[in-house]
Amino acid sequence: MRGKILTLALAVVAAGAAGAWLVTAPRPLPPAVLAALPEGDAARGEAVFHAGGCASCHAAPGATGEDKLRLGGGLRLTTPFGTFVAPNISPDATDGIGGWTRADFANAMLAGVSPSGEHYYPAFPYTSYARMTPGDVMDLFAYMLALPAVAGRAPAHELSFPFSVRQGVGVWKLANLDPAPVVPVPAGNAELDRGRYLVEGPGHCGECHTPRDGLGGLDRSRWLAGAAAATGAGRIPNITGGEGGIGDWSAADIAYYLETGFTPEFDSVGGEMVPVQENMARLTPEDRMAIAAYLKAVPALPDAR
Repeated sequence: MRGKILTLALAVVAAGAAGAWLVTAPRPLPPAVLAALPEGDAARGEAVFHAGGCASCHAAPGATGEDKLRLGGGLRLTTPFGTFVAPNISPDATDGIGGWTRADFANAMLAGVSPSGEHYYPAFPYTSYARMTPGDVMDLFAYMLALPAVAGRAPAHELSFPFSVRQGVGVWKLANLDPAPVVPVPAGNAELDRGRYLVEGPGHCGECHTPRDGLGGLDRSRWLAGAAAATGAGRIPNITGGEGGIGDWSAADIAYYLETGFTPEFDSVGGEMVPVQENMARLTPEDRMAIAAYLKAVPALPDAR
């Protein structure tokens, strides 16, 4: 009898472990989606690259000018969960993404799954990129493959248990990987649609400007209301129209700030926003106005402290 009970108990444990593995396993994009990926256009991809601020994390810290297009990685992001290191995403075939297929890149950007079938940690903001169109993703890939190849792998992440176990990211994704828009906008408003897409998708503004819960997920009930800096130094400001935010700014003020770095109070951009603003300045005036229109439409919330 004891043997039967032990066998049953082991079977239950094994079934539970198998079920947990299935629930937390990486989920690449469906084959039909991968088969329908369009050919990318590098010329269009340049705008996507700047909207996404790829150089801000993946160029060497302190890089300027053309060196910002050398995406060898190395930036360290120190968080409560450990230190994440931005990887090499240059077109180097050995150390970067030069050997990736279009499906590999789409799975990384839209599903947070690596070419080897592992979860990416969400320090890579695929929860925002999941809202991008496959066309933009492929255009971005085409542009990035045309950039200089940089040899050398970035150092590994420095994470302690249990955060060092990638399988646990699968549970986190169940709660946080949702490609649906965050803020509803009136149907048929092309400018607001475009602004929402840029902010919530490639621009991934919510990743810094929205507070997080205890497990690092974005608190969408306080969307863009300000948050602690990911590096642990200082705070990222509230960019809604609520108290402590940018309610006094007009849409034109916001667009001008994104273009020039100057606020309505004649102050200038500083800190971690400097490279973001430099990227925004490379967008079209229409895209900057679309971003501004969206930010004015976001529900006004008091500063999240």
